[in-house]
Amino acid sequence: MTVAPQALAPDRRPSVSPLVLNVIVASYLMALTNATFWGHLFRIFEGQTLAALVFAGAVWALMLLVIQLLAVLRVQKPVLVALLLIAGVTSYYVDVLGVVVDRDMIQNAMTTTFAESKHLVTLHFIGHVVLYGVIPAAIVLWLPVRRATMWRDLGSWVLLTAGSAALVVGLLFTNLKGYSTVLRADMELMGAVQPLAPRGGARRYARMMLKATQIVVQPTGRDAVPGPYLARAEKPVLMVIVAGETGRAANWALGGYDRDTNPELSQRDIVYFPNATSCGTATATSLPCMFSPLTQDAYSYEAGLSTENLLDVLVHAGFAVEWWDNNTGDKDVAARVPSRMMTAADGPEFCQPECIDGVFLKHLQDKARTITGNTVIVLHQIGSHGPSYWLRYPKDGEAFAPACQTPELTECSREEIVNAYDNTIAYTDRFLAGVIDLLDRQTRVIPAMFYVSDHGESLGEGGLYLHGTPWFMAPDYQTHVPMLLWMSERFRDTLAIEQACLDFGAGNDVSHDNMFSTILGLLDVTTTARDSDLDLAGPCRRAVSS
Repeated sequence: MTVAPQALAPDRRPSVSPLVLNVIVASYLMALTNATFWGHLFRIFEGQTLAALVFAGAVWALMLLVIQLLAVLRVQKPVLVALLLIAGVTSYYVDVLGVVVDRDMIQNAMTTTFAESKHLVTLHFIGHVVLYGVIPAAIVLWLPVRRATMWRDLGSWVLLTAGSAALVVGLLFTNLKGYSTVLRADMELMGAVQPLAPRGGARRYARMMLKATQIVVQPTGRDAVPGPYLARAEKPVLMVIVAGETGRAANWALGGYDRDTNPELSQRDIVYFPNATSCGTATATSLPCMFSPLTQDAYSYEAGLSTENLLDVLVHAGFAVEWWDNNTGDKDVAARVPSRMMTAADGPEFCQPECIDGVFLKHLQDKARTITGNTVIVLHQIGSHGPSYWLRYPKDGEAFAPACQTPELTECSREEIVNAYDNTIAYTDRFLAGVIDLLDRQTRVIPAMFYVSDHGESLGEGGLYLHGTPWFMAPDYQTHVPMLLWMSERFRDTLAIEQACLDFGAGNDVSHDNMFSTILGLLDVTTTARDSDLDLAGPCRRAVSS
């Protein structure tokens, strides 16, 4: 007797055509992963609801066009899943923290470390990604796609692709002058569209990195030599450059903040520059830019890599140069000088669980005792790096309470966030004062210290947190940075620097553009690479006596 095979159970899942699936995903992305875009849209088109909706329709059609071009045939579902997951991740940073995910932010993410990035992977982040990315992606994978013949599918694809392109153009042409003005003047609008903006940023980042592989470093300041004062110094000159992290000038008492966040530095004989601005709003841009001979207007990633920087010129002038790091690396600034990364082995009392900047002090003291020639040491701080501000200072350094004790900044009150951040500034104040005191005690060197932060920070103002907003639209909190100079009396005497002169001009507008030439000027390094117009020290040097 022959037994008939069991009939397969019918697949009761609803099926869709490939083109309908693309329309559904485009509509989902537009509606549910773009809260910031919608907020910007109705703010910009206030009182013009129809114009706003027509513009949104054009953006939706653009989203569909991009999906149509990418999600075809066998790669349709993998592409859709990738777009949904990307939007799930980036919409958290954009909609919750106010971060703009552009090329520079992608560069910053690619050059970060696990120790830094782990603070951004919170329960809120995971929940958001699961809800807005993983679950929709799982639905796309689960949903059967009903395909017709190849020619019919191709015809439908051509029609929908051409139709979405025509819709983009047609909707924009209903008010071309008005919409083009918005696109030029309010670039943050399209910068908030997920996942189109991150995709475009990733493409620009990849193109930038491809160009970087062809770069040949051009010499800078090869003619650098000690000037007359440096040449006559009876002891080695030691300059410590502290590259700050995420210090915003608005919270420095030295600049007028109403809290005493600088009790130590206010007791030291320093020059504070209250009107300093940064080259960028993220470390990956600002750090190499501030050490570059290029000004902010001329600087780019490729241009910076192709040009020797301040450290190279100092080496040409005969200085021993070292880079010490307690952050995420030197971003290629120290590519041609010795460097070291601080760890718990360098000072376990400062590393519980992560190393705060006091970890530098013992090594700096040991180094200062053994120096035999002119030396520059760069200390790259962890400073005020967020969102885990409470990990950037010791437990006995909580001067302002209650302080936020979680990287989930949206779970803390504004007061708690500011308290935690101000504690980091107070610890930087304590650390810098400690460096000054340590250097001032050294008898075998002629010491000085220069400090400037790489960028500032947003603490919730206008819905923005952290940093990295494109410079053209960044708030002053992210671009206005603290900058100061300390010179020992023997440094001022040996290098003939009039501190009263520097004090007099300290209130002028300055920026990262000044750092390259000012350090060379302070150290009396003679070179054609130094720009006298950007050298803050040059006008304050006494004339050479015969």
